[in-house]
Amino acid sequence: MSILTDIKEIFTGLSITLRHIFRKPVTVQFPEERRPMPERFRGSIVLTRDPDGAERCVACYLCSGACPVDCISMAAAEGENGRRYAAWFRINFSRCILCGLCAEACPTLAIQMSPEMFNCRRQVIDMVYEKEDLLIDGTGKDPDYNFYRHAGIGVVQPRGSGDGEQAPFDPRSLMP
Repeated sequence: MSILTDIKEIFTGLSITLRHIFRKPVTVQFPEERRPMPERFRGSIVLTRDPDGAERCVACYLCSGACPVDCISMAAAEGENGRRYAAWFRINFSRCILCGLCAEACPTLAIQMSPEMFNCRRQVIDMVYEKEDLLIDGTGKDPDYNFYRHAGIGVVQPRGSGDGEQAPFDPRSLMP
């Protein structure tokens, strides 16, 4: 009985193989021809802009703190008007696992997952992307969102000069 069952299963597997042998193969010539990706596909990471055209990133370091593989680094700077921005922003895509935690942690929607597929490189050093490589001209998935307008933060005066505010404290003054 078991020999007949084994022979039946062998012929079942062979029949499936024979059915698929005569089908036309589906080949996509990748760089020139691309498959349509699902709407929620997480491809590569991009930095977006406000509807006004300014950079959305305020260098809060939440994305680098949320990254499980520590592939994001940046430095904060402050403009003449008191608005923070990232002086430099760097992602090492040779370490990035494209999990999307940085995009979820970003309060300004500056980091977003693009639906574009990520292109590989032969050299590891070519996988390190700077802010200029990541910054796109558009607003990404939410075209009307502006962090400073939404949060009600109007940076028009130096810190500590408003009514009821104290001057910023310098913790380095406590050092011996």
